[in-house]
Amino acid sequence: MKTSWRNASLVASAAAVLVLTTACGQEGGTSSVGSQNVGATAAAGGYGGVGSGIGTGTSPSASSTVGGGQGNLGAQSASAGKLEVSANAELGDVLTDSAGLSLYRFDEDTAEPPKSNCNGDCATAWPPVPANDASAGAGIDKALLGEVTRADGSKQLTIGGWPAYRYAKDTKAGDLTGQGVGGKWYALAPTGKKASVASLPGLSTRNDPNLGEIVVDKNGMTVYRFAKDKAWPEPVSNCNGACLEKWPVVAPVSANDTKDVQKKGLMSFTRSDGVKQQTVNCSPIYTFAGDKEAGDTNGQGVGGTWYAVRPNGEMVGVSDK
Repeated sequence: MKTSWRNASLVASAAAVLVLTTACGQEGGTSSVGSQNVGATAAAGGYGGVGSGIGTGTSPSASSTVGGGQGNLGAQSASAGKLEVSANAELGDVLTDSAGLSLYRFDEDTAEPPKSNCNGDCATAWPPVPANDASAGAGIDKALLGEVTRADGSKQLTIGGWPAYRYAKDTKAGDLTGQGVGGKWYALAPTGKKASVASLPGLSTRNDPNLGEIVVDKNGMTVYRFAKDKAWPEPVSNCNGACLEKWPVVAPVSANDTKDVQKKGLMSFTRSDGVKQQTVNCSPIYTFAGDKEAGDTNGQGVGGTWYAVRPNGEMVGVSDK
């Protein structure tokens, strides 16, 4: 009986190791960290800086170039005309004017009561949208359109109480280069709220113009891996203490709440601090505190150790040998 019990114990132990190995199989070799730094970006600047804008999205029918940035503010200060809704992969529905130029709101303004705090040089970089002749197009509640009297006496369009602006560096329909500038400027949704993607799965993917297909969390925020972590024979996070302030862990996600992410090795584990963390192909994943809006990839290549994640768990820009 002792021999049988011992054999059964050995078989059970071997089976447990096999299951773990299957779930958290090898990474395909040791990664050559630092071999390529793809898409590292600078932090957003002030109200006139380019910041973390996400470039050109899906635009309405208007596609002509409206101006040359700062040099053609007259056209960008024109009446809004019939407002339209433009679908953007990173932000969802974005409000535009009749020419397809994106409209923005400013965090230092107020909606109740409506008040604009963007004047002088600020209003040069962010031309206020005039309230005259603005009308609601399809998908926009006309009751949300209003106006506010600015410091210079002019009337500015408001959406849900929020003063609306264009950005001088948006030069054509669909541009969203003002998104996230200074951590205070954000594209307007048709409701007057900040535009954001709603109802994303816990983990999914998006096609980034610089990095290709990468994994994002339920808020559309870019997901990263830390090159000093381990995935095999079991996940181990080496980001602790102050590191976690900059790189928050991604909480566990059900496999049924994912889309286009590899299911093999999709699991959670308990960290040394007792917190449960999600993995992709058994590699611990994180978001970056320096990313302010969906579509930001400011964590890519940071310190030569942090990289966005492919749907199969590989690090973007790091060659596997």
